[in-house]
Amino acid sequence: MDKIYRVKNSNADIEPHEVFLDKLAHSKEEELGLSEKRFEVPLKEKISYIIFGIFFILAILLFSRVFYFQFFEGEHLYTQAENNKGSVNLVVPTRGIIYDKNMTKLVLNSAAYDLICDRAHFSYSSAEISNEIKEISNITGLSETEISDKIQNTDSSDVLVADSIDHKKLLVLEVKIKDLLGCRIQQNTARDYVLGPVLSQVLGYTGRINRDEYSSSQGYTINDYIGKTGLEKYYESYLRGQPGQSGSTAVLATPGDNLVLNIDADLQKHLYDSLSASIKKMGGKKGAAVAMDPRNGAVLALVSYPSYDDNSFSGGISQTEYNKIINDPSQPLFNRAISAKYPTGSTIKPFEASAALQEKIISPDKQINDPGYILVKSQYDPNVVYRYGGVTPHGWVDMRKAIAVSSNIYFYTVGGGYEDQQGLGPTRIKKYLSLFGWDQKTGIDLPGEFSGFIPDPAWKKAVKGQSWVDGDTYNLSIGQSDLQTTPLQVAGAYCAIANGGTLYKPQIVNKIVSGDSKTTIQEFMPQIIRSGFIDPANLEIVREGMRDGVNKPYGISKILNDLPIEVAAKTGTAEIGVLNRYNVWSSVFAPFDNPEIVLVITAESVDGVGSVTLPVAHDVLEWYFSGKK
Repeated sequence: MDKIYRVKNSNADIEPHEVFLDKLAHSKEEELGLSEKRFEVPLKEKISYIIFGIFFILAILLFSRVFYFQFFEGEHLYTQAENNKGSVNLVVPTRGIIYDKNMTKLVLNSAAYDLICDRAHFSYSSAEISNEIKEISNITGLSETEISDKIQNTDSSDVLVADSIDHKKLLVLEVKIKDLLGCRIQQNTARDYVLGPVLSQVLGYTGRINRDEYSSSQGYTINDYIGKTGLEKYYESYLRGQPGQSGSTAVLATPGDNLVLNIDADLQKHLYDSLSASIKKMGGKKGAAVAMDPRNGAVLALVSYPSYDDNSFSGGISQTEYNKIINDPSQPLFNRAISAKYPTGSTIKPFEASAALQEKIISPDKQINDPGYILVKSQYDPNVVYRYGGVTPHGWVDMRKAIAVSSNIYFYTVGGGYEDQQGLGPTRIKKYLSLFGWDQKTGIDLPGEFSGFIPDPAWKKAVKGQSWVDGDTYNLSIGQSDLQTTPLQVAGAYCAIANGGTLYKPQIVNKIVSGDSKTTIQEFMPQIIRSGFIDPANLEIVREGMRDGVNKPYGISKILNDLPIEVAAKTGTAEIGVLNRYNVWSSVFAPFDNPEIVLVITAESVDGVGSVTLPVAHDVLEWYFSGKK
């Protein structure tokens, strides 16, 4: 039948329904007064222009929007895309544990929970969104304005609205979370620092990653935690672990590696408590102490006082509490053990004696008269005479006794020369102090170490515009002038005296252990910075002088003589330019015949020259060798 009603024309077959449509169109044309017969009815020209105009305007608007996104919002959108990628794909690994040398846990992980909200969900205003923000405010205790500001003022698609939510609020939030369509509860890890202030300067703390850290680090999301100070920062790449990946191709996260330290937690606590008590008793506020093993450079304890509680940062510190810490004039965040710049006072004398023996400018048995002062004529005007005094007259002293009684006159003479005795002079003093490591970083595995400074004539001329005079050498000879060093550098140098001439790199971490398999990834062997720069026989004379300082009646450190082991010691008192205020030092090693611990203690700006640090040394060594062992 189809073939019967199909009409042929020169161009194409005409279907039956087209005939009916044409007929209908023809009837309509007659009704409208149109005479032309056709299959199609064209639009009016005016309507075509209108449609074309609409499409043209839409194209312009589309192009403008694309241009705006590309050139004005490009960087912002790129950041959002990167953040979206991180928050969706990355699975944060469990952070590594930190142990002391006896495998006592010093840092633990505990579960923490954050409220994360989708920025896009809250990007428009509606009654539902307002109600969600109000509900979040009621649960978290944050103001609605604060919540809105957090959501709007971020480049991340995932907005951290509340972190480390306490247990009570978490229970409420778990019930209500299904009604907060744009939010979710995300589990995180909080660090629990077992000893708090006692070890905070060593361990440091973790905190939320900032923009600079995020832009320079790989494998982090904008809401991640990262090591900020101490070992947490220095060993971040190990402690962090390897992030996993969620989504279509899931990859399990690899736990962070664990650290096993050389630090003895019991010694650390005892040293901290003893130092803080002694400083408070003598009217001071600041100090530091370092204990090292002279046989290998292992750091057994490292104390900076006052300190802070790193747990305050672990759970997210408030701005008020943070401001209180950073505005504290005693600077609790400052690690004095590795970063403070101190003159050493008489602590310098054993190193100066070592240099004098090595340079063969004096025999250890030669005696020099100490009447309590020397008189020195000005090198520019003989009519001007300078008087350089000691604490008290000591009479005739040789090198051993000069160390034991801490004779300024002897070391003025050895350092700067006097009458017929040749002195080392500033160049050789600096040479040997540098060999003992006082003008370079030790390389300890902590961030923020100060390199130390030893003045010399060239520096004084360049910086102060003044010539070096004999008085500068005399002052340097007893650890005054512009000399600056750290307790850690002093401890490392005394290790070289104790062990016979080897300067070791101080090392806090003993080994790194895999977080999942418990196998050792890396063990830190002792690293020698230099050795053989002082003849061991010369160092033995210096060691004997330090021992005489303890076991001789005239010894300045004789309060240590009742300890259960033989101890060698040297004290120091440095003027700081404030009347009746001094920095005081005690440096000891024990046992004398086979040293296994070097202890350096300093108290900053204490009233008078009363004993502050020696009682700490006595207390700690008595505990270490009697109570502990």
